Amino acid sequence: MASTAPREDIVMEDEEQRPPLTRALLHRSATNNISQVAMVGSKACPIESLDYEIIENDLFDQNWRARAKADQVRYVVLKWTFCFAIGILTGVVGFLINLAVENVAGFKHAAVSTLMESSSYWTAFLVFAGINLALLLFASAITASISPAAGGSGIPEVKAYLNGVDAPNIFSLKTLAVKVIGNIAAVSSSLHVGKAGPMVHTGACIAAIFGQGGSRKYGLTCRWLRYFKNDRDRRDLVTMGASAGMTAAFRAPVGGVLFALESLSSWWRSALIWRSFFTTAVVAVVLRLFIDLCGTGRCGMFGEGGLIMYDVSTLLDDLMTYHLKDIPTVILIGVIGALLGGLYNFLMMKVLRVYNIINERGRVHKLLLAAAVSILTSCCLFGLPWFAPCRACPMATTEPPNGACGSLNRFRRFHCPPGHYNDLASLFLNINDDAIRNLYTTGTNDVYHPGSMLAFFVASYALGVLSYGVVAPSGLFVPIILTGATYGRLVAMLLGPSSDLDHGLVAILGSASFLGGTLRMTVSVCVIIVELTNNLLLLPLVMLVLLISKTIADSFNSSIYDLILQLKGLPHLDGHAEPYMRQLAVGDVVAGPLRSFNGVEKVGHVMHILRTTGHHAFPVIDEPPFATAPVLYGLVLRAHLLLLLKKREFLPVQERYPKEYSIEGRFEAQDFDKRGSGKQDTIDDVELSAEEMEMYVDLHPFTNASPYTVVETMSLAKALILFREVGLRHLLVVPKACDRSPVVGILTRHDFMPEHILGLHPVLLGSRWKRLRWQKGAVTKYFRSLIVSLANRS
Repeated sequence: MASTAPREDIVMEDEEQRPPLTRALLHRSATNNISQVAMVGSKACPIESLDYEIIENDLFDQNWRARAKADQVRYVVLKWTFCFAIGILTGVVGFLINLAVENVAGFKHAAVSTLMESSSYWTAFLVFAGINLALLLFASAITASISPAAGGSGIPEVKAYLNGVDAPNIFSLKTLAVKVIGNIAAVSSSLHVGKAGPMVHTGACIAAIFGQGGSRKYGLTCRWLRYFKNDRDRRDLVTMGASAGMTAAFRAPVGGVLFALESLSSWWRSALIWRSFFTTAVVAVVLRLFIDLCGTGRCGMFGEGGLIMYDVSTLLDDLMTYHLKDIPTVILIGVIGALLGGLYNFLMMKVLRVYNIINERGRVHKLLLAAAVSILTSCCLFGLPWFAPCRACPMATTEPPNGACGSLNRFRRFHCPPGHYNDLASLFLNINDDAIRNLYTTGTNDVYHPGSMLAFFVASYALGVLSYGVVAPSGLFVPIILTGATYGRLVAMLLGPSSDLDHGLVAILGSASFLGGTLRMTVSVCVIIVELTNNLLLLPLVMLVLLISKTIADSFNSSIYDLILQLKGLPHLDGHAEPYMRQLAVGDVVAGPLRSFNGVEKVGHVMHILRTTGHHAFPVIDEPPFATAPVLYGLVLRAHLLLLLKKREFLPVQERYPKEYSIEGRFEAQDFDKRGSGKQDTIDDVELSAEEMEMYVDLHPFTNASPYTVVETMSLAKALILFREVGLRHLLVVPKACDRSPVVGILTRHDFMPEHILGLHPVLLGSRWKRLRWQKGAVTKYFRSLIVSLANRS
């Protein structure tokens, strides 16, 4: 944290007076003596900032000079080995998740179908609802009890980490296990959630575990692994893991890399691109090998349906063709996707606020909420098909072999007589992957009734909004794809003969437009859709609908992941500087008193400052007799001070270490390595005698002698760009004049947050950067004036 006055977590003064549904999920502490608190998964946790700056001190210089050419080669080889291992493990885990979901959900649906064929309707419903309830309660219980950080999608937490925000347990082994098991149970429970988001978090967890450098506690470490005990290498590994996770979810290696680049990562370079691409390529190969293995029937129900790719290739070329006259239809789909996506994000935020109020009451209320959502979902999925008409099975001559009526994942009889199927049950009583495949299938324009499509769209849209906030691991990507495919087909049905586009093709465009309207991604979603459907002919139309839907939806609100970041209170730094920041200098947001140390400081004073503050870095200032005038020597970290106190390298008098003092003989470079995510020493672990408290410690050899500094007159916008692009945790502010203290203050991440800046300078609230967005008052005023003008004309 900053070593400035208590101000880092300021919120607007009227926050407490606002209604509960309009407040942030967690508002920040009024002081900066403690860590900021944010929602991580489903639990409030203290968070810290990551530091990508290289600490250049005497120990670093000695360690760098001691590195041989073999050490550099070993580092590069080990990094590529980690890429390969991350790809292998992520691919295996992704396959096991799909295998488990296909078999658990498949056996459930098979049992329900058997009961329905024997006319045991109530028994079928009780079995269906009971299994769903048990699976979701199991997923919610293990998440709430073992690892709350595994709740939700995990993509907001990964995005915040790659932006420089650290939180305890987000990448722990417990979180990984709960994420995998909980997501299998949640998806198998027919809850309207997906596997993609949790799979991204899972890949990031696997990669982060490699970056922990082993475990000293269990003796699972070696000297080589310590090379990765820093935030920079861990950031790269997590980025590669997130790319691998998206690839494992959709078998889209290029799309996985672009997803991490466009949506997650705040820092990118060419070396990271090809390492990520190598990792995703390994994942794709692993999945292909397992899928070929399952093609022989060794994986239960996996392979009979629900493969990770939705192949829409067709033997009839005219089904995938489009002409210039179809462009208005494509534009219409893009506009509808933008409107529905903006509304989806708005409703999702309202529901998450309500769910947060319920979840704050404890674990029992979390489980009750999950149970209520599960029962509602089961009633909807089992009840609505009763209102759908029975339709005669398509002729076998016009359908491929796997589409014959009665096929497990294509058609469901439900309550219909033999030779007929229920189109709504064929969508509801399937896992989401199979439902998407059914909607994407070309040459099926007459398979679904418009009324069934409308009912499925409304239910899918509503359940997608209501399902995400439960405590279990859950994703948004697949439900959004499914909902978009549904309204795509519905639009194609409503247009009728005025459009020659195949309904399966329009369903794909609907998915793309809804993804653009909610997630606000373009390039990565475009490539994922093309890889997902295995059809390059769709590329121009997918690009068009994505551009239209994102552009229009941005005028209403932000992307769903950015909104969740704000709700969780995660201090994410955007890539742009808001205009009001150009009206302020860094000196306008920095305040005292400043906590600093002398170059040779008394041990008792160091202990006092560490006990009474929560700052994580302190300026080191040389004063007479070590300098003719006060001068900034550098910046020392709290973790390094704690290590010095534990080592008890003290001096009896206030003087620097003698020239013959050897740091290398008393300290090792690995002693100063960054510990794993969320792990840190505390001042309570240090116990010193009264005699030791009166001694001195020389901070010069352990101080970063070249910290980043800015002049107090620099604009806040310019400082933000430097802070974010370099990946800093602390930015020293020095005075313009030489006759003042050598340090004015320290800027940290929270000093750039709008809540803090506008709290200090509320007069700038009116000039805060806002995108061109429709406001409720503006829309009301517009329609009121329109009605008045029409009334006057009449």
